[in-house]
Amino acid sequence: MFGRSISAYICYAALVRLGHVSAVAVPRQDQDADAASVISKAQNIVNPLSPNQSGTPPDLTVLGNYYITQKSPTPLLRATGILTKALTFLYGPSIAGGPAYPTGILGLVKVTADLLAIQLDLTPETAQALVDNTDAILGIAKYDGLQTVEDYTKLYDGEWMNTLPKGPDLGVLTNYTDDLLFSMERLSNSPYQVRRLNPNSDSLNFQIDDTIAKNITGSTLQQLFSAGRLFYSDYRDQGSLTPNLLRYSAACDAYFYVDINGDKFLPLAIRTNVGSNLIYTPADTANDWLLAKMMYNVNDFWFAQWNHLASTHEVVQIVYSAAIRTISEEHPVQALLNRLMSEVFAIQPLAQTVLFDPGAAVDLVFSYSGTSAQAYTDKKYKNDGSGRFQANYFKTELQNRGLLNPATGPTLKHFPFYEDASTIHDAISTFMTAFVGSYYSSDSVVAIDGELQAWAKECNGVLAACKDFPAAISSKAALVDILTHIAHLASTSHHTINTNELLSISSTLPFHPPALYKPLPSAKGVNNVAEYLPPFTQVLTQFTIGALFARPDFVGTNRSLIHMFDVQTFLSKTNDQTRAANGVFMSAMKSFSSQVSSRRFDGEGLSQGMPFVWQALNPNVMPFSITT
Repeated sequence: MFGRSISAYICYAALVRLGHVSAVAVPRQDQDADAASVISKAQNIVNPLSPNQSGTPPDLTVLGNYYITQKSPTPLLRATGILTKALTFLYGPSIAGGPAYPTGILGLVKVTADLLAIQLDLTPETAQALVDNTDAILGIAKYDGLQTVEDYTKLYDGEWMNTLPKGPDLGVLTNYTDDLLFSMERLSNSPYQVRRLNPNSDSLNFQIDDTIAKNITGSTLQQLFSAGRLFYSDYRDQGSLTPNLLRYSAACDAYFYVDINGDKFLPLAIRTNVGSNLIYTPADTANDWLLAKMMYNVNDFWFAQWNHLASTHEVVQIVYSAAIRTISEEHPVQALLNRLMSEVFAIQPLAQTVLFDPGAAVDLVFSYSGTSAQAYTDKKYKNDGSGRFQANYFKTELQNRGLLNPATGPTLKHFPFYEDASTIHDAISTFMTAFVGSYYSSDSVVAIDGELQAWAKECNGVLAACKDFPAAISSKAALVDILTHIAHLASTSHHTINTNELLSISSTLPFHPPALYKPLPSAKGVNNVAEYLPPFTQVLTQFTIGALFARPDFVGTNRSLIHMFDVQTFLSKTNDQTRAANGVFMSAMKSFSSQVSSRRFDGEGLSQGMPFVWQALNPNVMPFSITT
């Protein structure tokens, strides 16, 4: 079990100590200084908690096949291996907020390996980002000084082709003033905030004049509420955050509604909650309403990024840490987790160094400080429910917000996130069912697997302190749910919000600024919305940061979701049923990829009921693991 040399681990550590992987050289005068600074930080990520340690980390190679605990041919050696891991993979202080972060000899080995792996992934990204940054500077004349909102769409005219080869999602640059685009983003690329108001348990958070509401929707606000057709989104908690100098933000809450025919999900009102606390609706002038939607997007961009860090990265990191300490490397479940958790321990140092530290990315482009972002993430994980495990199971979480199988009101006719994610989630669940069934003949066999029960106990212990992890794993179905959820968080949940999606829609300009550059108006009547948008140097920095988190080079490779389980180091030591299940999964994902990649606008100019073509969850494009 522990037969292989540790030379690979020593090599990992040595490479990291030798310094960052160099990128393509670009003339310094042709680079944006802030963008270059962020690139430099990304190239020099280290574990800030690494103490001076000596000792030999255990070799984690499995020489034979995988066995559940009860069937191990070498139980004493297996128990010794688990004890060795528990003594050398330790819980240290958190990095970038959230749960404990690994330390100890084995902990540092794993962190070092993950940091090296992500630096190798970032090598082409940093090179491409710098080249694209330089090309954009050289093409500055065509942007006309970004004097109008329309000028911002020219930023993508033949630019950023290395980091965003296909450009923004079709329709994003042409239909951004369409209310349906704004509202349907809440059901596609940013689906984790909006919720249906339940007339039996909720209340109205602000009022709208009946005449205005009826002119827009055909109903009063109260009528929409009573019929279960009113939805709410709340970013008021951002009002207390520390702002960055000369950057501004509202702290919006907003109403959305399903129209009287039950066909469309549309915006109704946006309240700013700062300054004059204006309430905007589609009845306002085009400029005022567009600015209001941009204010909302500033808040939404902030929430989506730091909530995703708390709800995906930090959740799987601590659950995986607990598994390392309690489950043998010989166990098929641990082998599967090792595959799914590729580079997981690199993310928190990346967030701390590239995003949160003073002078890093958040300070450079967002409305609020990096310190605020870290505190916001930490609060989301620990106090606001983002760190919960079972409560955030895919369908459970959507049902709890009234977006799926509502207790009152009409079913959403179009729900692109659910449509795409459920296809992938079902395929993952099918694989996990076959995988678990191939090793466990009954629920009782699961219940007496001591390593699985030790994992659950560890997750619920005071050191790991996982949120809402099952107290015990007592059935095949429960184990399938746990593994499916981990895979979901590392893939569909994450890549809906981050990775390639950042550049293709959720940070596209002019509609999605991370900050406003002029104080919010004290009264309605805005003449030029472009005055509130980032200047060119800030645009460059924003795009460069987004490029660091994109993975265009993974498209069509074995790093894509199609290959989530497709690696011989895992499959060769499993069994025929697991290998067959992988074939079924790959076939389903290839078919779904063809469906997603062929999407176009229909006769009404819509795709999945939206005026843009959303393809973030294409299994041949999105990574199989939680890499950024």
